[in-house]
Amino acid sequence: MGVRAGLEEALRRAVRDGRLAPGTRLPSSRALAQDLGVARNTVADAYGQLVAEGWLTARQGSGTRVARETFAEPTPAAAAPVVTASAGFAESEYGQSHPYDLRPGLPDLSSFPRDAWLAASRDALAAAPHDALGHTDPRGRPELREALAGYLARVRGVRTEPGLIMVCSGFVQATGLLGRALCGIGGRRIAMETLGFPDTRTILRNAGLETVRLPLDADGVRVDRLTDEDALLCTPSHQFPTGVTLPPARRTVAVAWARERGAVIVEDDYDGEFRYDRHPVGAVQGLAPRHVVYAGTTSKSLAPGLRLGWLVLPPHLLEPVVREKRLADRYSPVLDQLTLAQLIVSGAYDRHVRRMRVHYRRRRDRLVAAVARCAPRVRVSGIAAGLHAVLELPADGPGEDELVARAERQGLALAGMALFGSGAGPALVVGYGTPPEHAFAGALERLCAVLDSADRS
Repeated sequence: MGVRAGLEEALRRAVRDGRLAPGTRLPSSRALAQDLGVARNTVADAYGQLVAEGWLTARQGSGTRVARETFAEPTPAAAAPVVTASAGFAESEYGQSHPYDLRPGLPDLSSFPRDAWLAASRDALAAAPHDALGHTDPRGRPELREALAGYLARVRGVRTEPGLIMVCSGFVQATGLLGRALCGIGGRRIAMETLGFPDTRTILRNAGLETVRLPLDADGVRVDRLTDEDALLCTPSHQFPTGVTLPPARRTVAVAWARERGAVIVEDDYDGEFRYDRHPVGAVQGLAPRHVVYAGTTSKSLAPGLRLGWLVLPPHLLEPVVREKRLADRYSPVLDQLTLAQLIVSGAYDRHVRRMRVHYRRRRDRLVAAVARCAPRVRVSGIAAGLHAVLELPADGPGEDELVARAERQGLALAGMALFGSGAGPALVVGYGTPPEHAFAGALERLCAVLDSADRS
């Protein structure tokens, strides 16, 4: 662990343990750097990261302080309903194929680490005990749950143990399992962002929940609009599709609401691996593990076809969700679980993610530069992280439906913002991760042709 990461974790631990009480003023970055014998920028960057995650607050004239909302975890009195964070668009079906595709929701499948996966599969199978090939725990293989517990703690600041992790086939299944479990413990209403993965609302309604729409603004979901709902579904690290990161103040409000209501926040860490212009913001789950369900998948980091995802559960939700998993399909494929565990433990998964982060950042930069050249009136946003960008269209130009149709005639698949809900202006949601490497330049050329004609309309 690096010096900065070690300092961040030490401060988180001090807050969690109560050694740094809410409201405590911390030393200046200069003073602490001198005390520790490290560079001042190291301390300043650590403070900035913890402010972004909601552990600390910083105001001009009052210094850096521990957030007033305490993150120490009280023992819950009873089982609580769930607050959910949506996992995104990766698992949706698109319909007919196109020669060029810039719709969001897929990684570059041509970059799947085939050699590393094959090597991990051989090693995992050779080391697997005989009983691994029989019926197994509905939560998933212990090898993968242990690997995930360590990985998520190290990379995303998730606080859990292997026994509280459940492996599933992706966010679609996770949503259904959570919805049914929530109904089983008395939940009835779940709040959601007005923009998001199109099928999520249908899945939750089929599970028996009433869905309530929460508006979005430039800072993400309006958690101040939460009232008597039993749950909340949102994407705090990288809102889909706008790309906004939920700021510290709103994270604090959401956690406080969940505690007051006896609710649980289920956090979809959508595109959490791919952040380009700053260090990743830690998961909300780290602030309140007993009130947050953390959901993740390999859909973006590896491939959606693996059908591997996970839920990090609070203790009181473990049994209800495991029961639903047992009834749904008993357990997820064992050999793929063992392979992913080996990939993580060997370090090959980290190496792949780092390599793809560079790859996608270059693609993002090429997209931004191309749009600036061919359509300067189009504003590009939501690009600090993830695998897609939002192209905000001029109000006096062609609408998104017309541009999608024009692109269709050129063999290019595009998605308009309206596909993901209401409440946003006309825009295209462009997935720069989707095309294979050999097709990316051609996809950009066709996108520029469509935007250039719109810019001159």
